Amino acid sequence: MKKVRTDTNPQKKPLLQRQGRLSFLVMVFLTLAFVSCSDEDEYQDVPLAFEKPANFPDIAYDIDANPPTEKGFELGKKLFYDGRLASDGTISCAFCHIQANAFTHHGHTVSHGVNNAAGTRNSPPIQNLAFQNVFMWDGAADHLDLQPIIPLTSEIEMNGDFNDILAMMQGDAEYRKLFKLAFADQQVSIENMLKAMSQFMVMAMSSNSRFDKYRRNEAGGTLTGEELSGYAVFNAKCASCHATDLMTDHSFRNNGLTPNPVINDIGYFRVTNQEADRYKFKVPSLRNIEKTAPYMHDGRFGTLESVLNHYSSGVVASATLDPLLQQGGTFGIALTATEKQQIIAFLKTLTDDQFLNDPRLSEF
Repeated sequence: MKKVRTDTNPQKKPLLQRQGRLSFLVMVFLTLAFVSCSDEDEYQDVPLAFEKPANFPDIAYDIDANPPTEKGFELGKKLFYDGRLASDGTISCAFCHIQANAFTHHGHTVSHGVNNAAGTRNSPPIQNLAFQNVFMWDGAADHLDLQPIIPLTSEIEMNGDFNDILAMMQGDAEYRKLFKLAFADQQVSIENMLKAMSQFMVMAMSSNSRFDKYRRNEAGGTLTGEELSGYAVFNAKCASCHATDLMTDHSFRNNGLTPNPVINDIGYFRVTNQEADRYKFKVPSLRNIEKTAPYMHDGRFGTLESVLNHYSSGVVASATLDPLLQQGGTFGIALTATEKQQIIAFLKTLTDDQFLNDPRLSEF
């Protein structure tokens, strides 16, 4: 008996061919989708350009050991603005470091954190940290990658627990993806977290104030006669400590403040345990100083006028008072009312609106 062929129907064969082509296209689509998804989850080494301004000293941070990348920076920014790193789920790094005020806690004498706990010091700015090699008012950190550990774990700041933070990040799909994209080992780890935060802080560079443009002879760098006079007075009477265009020599000095009897913050002595360092604090940069009130390590002065009045007539003698503030048998720095006005006019040229409003550094 002859076998009857069942595939000779002239209308059925095209249908089978169409089904075959459809199956093939589906397979191709799924393969491409899989490859595309795989590519999206692979490390993306897209560097961010870090260029030293011509009027700045050499960089201090080892940028070759942790070069900023697009995804590393993005991860660092997400961490900086994430309140979940704190024990209460709300206090982020940005809570005490507000961009519009050079990442300080503007208006707060001392910073406060979880459960509204008050600290003892005013939040220092986050700017140009790549050019520094010691951090905090008392120099408690000597590496930028390690500095965030202090506020993250402080009971009166963020009160964070690294085990809880790690579990939170590992359980967050967006974090898992960003870690894969940001680091070659693709690991969600505390080490990579700290490196990402450093990448964000390294890129927080303030170098485009009117003063910077004046120093680099760029358009928009014109200073008024009063500002130039203030710059001359500043160079003669302030620049020994507030040195270079970073406006700090990164040293620790006792600037003649009366110690708070309740807190009795002993400053650098806490780190070195050397009597010569008692009541010494790190010389702060004066960049964006117009926007960072209040001033001093404990935020005791609300205006620049008050700061200059302290140096001209409020310096208190002590065993560790800086020698520059006790010369010729007198304490402080001789400043006339006109000189104070001129210095303040100059200090306002250090305001860098581009930095204060840089969308790359903003949360949204």
